[in-house]
Amino acid sequence: MDPRNNSTLMIFIFVAVAIFGLFFLAFLILFSRYFKLWLRAFVTKARIGPLSLVSMSLRKVNPQVVVDAKIMAVQAGLSSISTTQMEAHYLAGGNVQRLVKSLIAAHRANIQLEWETAAAIDLAGRNVLEAVQTSVDPKVIDCPDPRRHGRNTLDGVARDGIQLKARARVTVRTNLSQLIGGATEETIIARVGEGIVSAIGSCENHREVLANPMMIARRVLDKGLDSQTAYEIVSIDIADIDVGDNVGARLQMDQAEADVRIARAKAEERRAAAVAQEQEMKALTKENQAHVVLAEADVPRAMADAFRAGFLRADPDQNGSADHTN
Repeated sequence: MDPRNNSTLMIFIFVAVAIFGLFFLAFLILFSRYFKLWLRAFVTKARIGPLSLVSMSLRKVNPQVVVDAKIMAVQAGLSSISTTQMEAHYLAGGNVQRLVKSLIAAHRANIQLEWETAAAIDLAGRNVLEAVQTSVDPKVIDCPDPRRHGRNTLDGVARDGIQLKARARVTVRTNLSQLIGGATEETIIARVGEGIVSAIGSCENHREVLANPMMIARRVLDKGLDSQTAYEIVSIDIADIDVGDNVGARLQMDQAEADVRIARAKAEERRAAAVAQEQEMKALTKENQAHVVLAEADVPRAMADAFRAGFLRADPDQNGSADHTN
């Protein structure tokens, strides 16, 4: 055998062993960093190997988050959730631990919730864990909410003109199927408020509402106000209802005052027209008097012209009258 070939082979083997040693040393350093995580995953049967932990760090995925989430899922009986799904959700900017907690809560409450649906809800910016908790334990919304709208009551006017001030409490639970793209609490509050005001306005008199406030709640529930929203209305309770102003009487007073002002304006218009007509008649009288004076001034002139023309002569008769005929 050629000694040069032997030396080349030895160099190649040495380089290969050195490279392998460097990689093995790097792996040991990384593995020693995540040894406790791997041990926890191994003990809890999370089935996450050391190579997976190292590759997570290379992909800029926090192994601590994924291991904790995987352990929670396995211990809760959700072993079908893979590590790859958790890594993909983490890289997409989602909250992996909150998502797994929501799936565990839905599983324990016997609520049908898939990983894809929960992941979409979380990536949409909704708190999926709070949504599941609200679906299990309904929450109460004040209508109106003074902290949001600065109003304490919903003001409606019955047909008899009496104003009623009402406050309602709406019990809702999350509709997970409509959580993506569904309207939020603001829409629920607005719809319930509009329904209560409309129900009060449809009553013949305010005594009907005071005698049976739940009549308003039933009318509002019958309208299906929770359609296309992220919540399902469980119940609407009228917490308080008070009598306000007599809006009908006030409007009638305002109308009467307006009618008086209109009548006064029309009377003033007629008075001004009469005064103007009076002034016109006076001016017409003066004009006619001027015509009479002018006519009277023409009489002597006409008589003088008649004398000069010989149409008139002075021939007094027995009675001392003059003959004016020719």
